Amino acid sequence: MIITTKKVAEKLDAYLHHRLTLAKLVDWAETAMMESEFEVKHHNQIRNTVARLGLADVRAFGLTWEDCEQFLEQLGYAAQIQIVAAHANSPVVSVHERPAKYGK
Repeated sequence: MIITTKKVAEKLDAYLHHRLTLAKLVDWAETAMMESEFEVKHHNQIRNTVARLGLADVRAFGLTWEDCEQFLEQLGYAAQIQIVAAHANSPVVSVHERPAKYGK
């Protein structure tokens, strides 16, 4: 399987929306590092992000909001926070592609 920037952004989106636990994100990243190939165009960004996600369950590394924000930016995406009333069923985080960032 080829891992793309979009796939990594989708995994981070699922984690930030609590649809994916940290343990499952780490498992996915570890498996991706061992068994997958990375999109050639963004190989280094994807490999570095996935490698770091694979260590997120180690106390010394962890995974902060700022980490996720930085990873997404490096992959050409941006995280946006939306504050909603506690009773609303709206998502609190939206991830959108930033095509202009790909040129860097």
